[in-house]
Amino acid sequence: MPQFYEFFAGGGMAQAGLGHHWACRFANDFDEMKAATYCANWGGEHMVCGDVNDIKPGDVPELADLAWASFPCQDLSLAGNYAGIGAADSGSQTRSGAFWAFWKLMLGLKADGRAPNMIVLENVSGVLTANKGRDFAAIGDCIARAGYRFGAVLIDAIHFVPHSRPRVFIVAIRADLTIPDDILTASPILPWHPGPLVAAFGGMTDSAKDAWLWLNLPTPDIQRRRKLESIIDDNPEGLRWHTSSETDRLISMMSERNLGKLERMKSRGQRTIGTIYKRTRQGQQRAELRDDGISGCLRTPAGGSSRQLILVVDGERVRSRLLAPREAARLMGLPDQYKLPSNYNHAYHVAGDGVAVPVVRHLAAFILEPVLQMQAITRQYAVAAE
Repeated sequence: MPQFYEFFAGGGMAQAGLGHHWACRFANDFDEMKAATYCANWGGEHMVCGDVNDIKPGDVPELADLAWASFPCQDLSLAGNYAGIGAADSGSQTRSGAFWAFWKLMLGLKADGRAPNMIVLENVSGVLTANKGRDFAAIGDCIARAGYRFGAVLIDAIHFVPHSRPRVFIVAIRADLTIPDDILTASPILPWHPGPLVAAFGGMTDSAKDAWLWLNLPTPDIQRRRKLESIIDDNPEGLRWHTSSETDRLISMMSERNLGKLERMKSRGQRTIGTIYKRTRQGQQRAELRDDGISGCLRTPAGGSSRQLILVVDGERVRSRLLAPREAARLMGLPDQYKLPSNYNHAYHVAGDGVAVPVVRHLAAFILEPVLQMQAITRQYAVAAE
């Protein structure tokens, strides 16, 4: 059974995606609420709640096939003013700078002869352009110097769930491992290697480019994607529908373009669901409606403007309310059996700060597990040759 570590684990969505045939040997998160959610779903025997800076190689057991790290994204996004991850020796105070503490730990494991066979780093697409691409180049350089070959793909959860959530996944594979030919491609391919990723590759050091892999993935069948209507409940527990005046107020905040979307929804003659975020445009708060059956990207609840709303339209009848935490969890691909915190903000935070479960499964099925299977075959040949 493959073994893995999960850093910046949150509620354990990487574990959910890898599945029960992977064994977690160590998990870590700084946030007590998230760690408690993790333990409620996966057990607490391997969860260490605390600062990754305080974890030493001796605290991490055994040898892992995979180390997964969804390191903090706040300073790689607009919300964090693109402050970036900082330099390895700068004592960076940015939250995304926690990457360097994680990487120091990986180097410590390597010094112990326990370098993970693979490392996956997950973050927002801003990792490609933060600090004019220097952050991505720095990450690539340290991966190459540690003796790994690596590549990156940008995967939008929209391929699997009705939720637009583009994320970059950097996959590092120990250079001494044999890599199956069918998970590689000679050049960039869409949708996994869009222009910003190719440009980020171009800005890396020569040694990082020498270690680079263009990774190949099959394109999922979008027809099998769950519909937004199947995710939204008629009467979610603990949430009320807005009053008609509150819904009217929300509609009054729409631009002409968004009002046009609302009219199109009304004209469809059937129950239709849209999603709304409130955003400030030119100093004025606007309600921006999405009417294509896709949820906007979930965010953590830092004030009312970051909570996603839903709009249910049935002819001339229009209703609105907050997106329920269970609905947010479904948008991330979590099953209804997954245990969420009872507090609304906490539950929404766990979902909004996680990794989409079916994306992890796709990476595992078509990259991570084939590498491990090839390793097992190589080992069998070596034993037979003896």
